[in-house]
Amino acid sequence: MLSESRLLLKLWLKNPLKIGAVAASSPELAAAMARHIPLGTDGYVVELGGGTGPVTRAILDTGVPPDRLIVVERDPVLHRHLAQRYPNVRVLQGDAMHLQQLLRREGIHPVKAIVSSLPLLSMKKAIQHRIGAQAFSVLEPGAPFIQFTYGFFSPLNRRLLGVHGTVEDRVLQNLPPASVWLYRKSRRHHQAEAA
Repeated sequence: MLSESRLLLKLWLKNPLKIGAVAASSPELAAAMARHIPLGTDGYVVELGGGTGPVTRAILDTGVPPDRLIVVERDPVLHRHLAQRYPNVRVLQGDAMHLQQLLRREGIHPVKAIVSSLPLLSMKKAIQHRIGAQAFSVLEPGAPFIQFTYGFFSPLNRRLLGVHGTVEDRVLQNLPPASVWLYRKSRRHHQAEAA
């Protein structure tokens, strides 16, 4: 974990606006995020912003098969690190702003959960909204979008996206302390958009 934090710090020092954290998520935060993934249902789990892989490990530890986990990482160095660390997991280099196109190209469907470590609150509102809209366009109706944040407010605009979201966990052991938000788009909202 120390070498992973060094890698993140090195990348952050090179480009602080591109890398959202200077240290890897704690095992407690990773586990808190992963425990909200629905088990025993068909479909893929998509992780956004895999970083050095602590959340990837926690997702696999819940019993998600490696061939049903897709990790999306924008940074080429972190993408390579993840692909080497988790050779049985499909690690895609790409941007969450183009998630629908990325998953369609890879034939990934249905998506039963998205787990995001993206630093949404440090992004422009238009980019936050675009990422949220892309995520809910690929999620199955009622499937969760799981996001952590260090901030006090929702990292997604629930009203604009037409989603329900609440804080499900607070992880005080993480440095800094973090909250885990769980968002869902109602089935009724999905049906109205499809009509």
